[in-house]
Amino acid sequence: MTSAADCDAVVIGAGHNGLAAAVHLASRGWKVIVVEAADQAGGAVKTLELTEPGFRHDLCAMNLSMFAGSAFFATHRDALVAAGLELMPAANCFASVFRDGTALGVSTEVEKTVAGIEPLSAADAAAWKAMLADFGRDAPHIFALLGAPMPSFGTVKAIWKAWRAIGLDGLYRLANLLVTTPRDFLDRHFEAEKLKVMMAAWGLHLDFAPDVAGGALFPYLESMANQAFGMVIGKGGADTIIRAMSTVLTQSGGEIRLGARVARIERDGSGRAVGVQLATGQTISAGKAVIANIHPKLLFGNLLPAADLQPRFVEKVEAFRPGPGAMMIHLALDDVPDWTAGAHLRDFAYVHVAPDMRMMSKLYAEAMDGLLPAEPALVVGQPTAVDPSRAPDGRHVLWVQVRVLPFDIRGDARGEIEGTDWDEIKEAYADRVIDIIETYAPGLRAKIRARAVYSPLDLQRDNPNLVGGDSLSGSHHLDQNFLFRPVAGYSRYRTPVPALYMCGASTWPGAGTGAGSGFLLGKMLAGP
Repeated sequence: MTSAADCDAVVIGAGHNGLAAAVHLASRGWKVIVVEAADQAGGAVKTLELTEPGFRHDLCAMNLSMFAGSAFFATHRDALVAAGLELMPAANCFASVFRDGTALGVSTEVEKTVAGIEPLSAADAAAWKAMLADFGRDAPHIFALLGAPMPSFGTVKAIWKAWRAIGLDGLYRLANLLVTTPRDFLDRHFEAEKLKVMMAAWGLHLDFAPDVAGGALFPYLESMANQAFGMVIGKGGADTIIRAMSTVLTQSGGEIRLGARVARIERDGSGRAVGVQLATGQTISAGKAVIANIHPKLLFGNLLPAADLQPRFVEKVEAFRPGPGAMMIHLALDDVPDWTAGAHLRDFAYVHVAPDMRMMSKLYAEAMDGLLPAEPALVVGQPTAVDPSRAPDGRHVLWVQVRVLPFDIRGDARGEIEGTDWDEIKEAYADRVIDIIETYAPGLRAKIRARAVYSPLDLQRDNPNLVGGDSLSGSHHLDQNFLFRPVAGYSRYRTPVPALYMCGASTWPGAGTGAGSGFLLGKMLAGP
């Protein structure tokens, strides 16, 4: 290592959290170098021509609502927009289709949403409006908690301000929301099963089946936030945020090195992290910090030998569980699906195919038992309904996320697909998915020009941070969330190694495109 550091901070991994940390540090005068093993920045936020030329598909993340509402974007908005960031709002946000050929959806126009709920239950229509009003009161306190390091003075301040505003009763209500199951929460507020199913489907975006504790928060937040603010996707693709952050970073004097795989963390005689050594043998020294925007299992025991760490800490990291696997199916289409439930669904950004609570619970149990679910939950994204620029004129792309799947296959719940190797059976399982969509949108197959299928194994190959094909970089169950993410005692981005820090979806506040951990870490190191 040279006596003069090459930079103030080296960031391992050019995913959006790593870039958020780098952008913020660079804006505060730090010299930052980001090293990325892949030949493209973005991590799970990539947009590629996966099927045919001119058809741009978001490989994993599509929904940028969390980014649009993030503290990082609020702080760096002007620079990002000047660098080319473009966001597209979706007025028709999400809907669920049901077995009887009907659907229920959420649009930004409240009366439009309520008009769909009213025939199911007049009481629920009123309850939806009441919940939305309560959301306006409670959301600032929830977002303040989610936007503070865990634990921290910011956490205490958020709780104190909530107590001042909503009282002890309100605090109990919010605490209950954080730990209750989706089913219990929804049963407590609504009576119409279809409304409850529509909201509960959001739990499966993480790893929360209807009866998993701690799963109520995400269905509540997504339902209410979409109603209040709408959904947002990226103009031309989700990678608009990556391209803009990369530009802002380089304009601020930072550097991104692609195809630069890190072999190990460099430390000085006192054990402090002082840089990285690349697979090429080159070293990059950092005077202030080494930031690992990678999965803890890739960092500890890999870039840092386990023998150099406390055995108890290593045990905790080894026990960090992935969530269930996911499959991505990308379709180039001649037209968007014709949903039996109505032509209005052609305009929705998301259509959930998860028609009842029983199938959600059943598929989760099957996947956890290593079985290919007989009927998986599907998130059908229709980005070209919002942003036609992603496909040639008159053509469309379809983004299908299949949840919840096993990484290690023990069998097929239907007994139809033989084999336990994802490389051998992924196309057959993708056929099952298309068949399911066909039952709700007949004629889809005839519109398909080309498809690209990414199994859980493919997702892990593309991005090693997606351990087990888990697009969330670790289960969000209560024992791995809040103070326990990624492991108890290390939820504030620090590690047992001085000057070595973590960020990314494996750290608080978890998965999503909100750039939360990267921005929080950047502020901790360089100030707001």
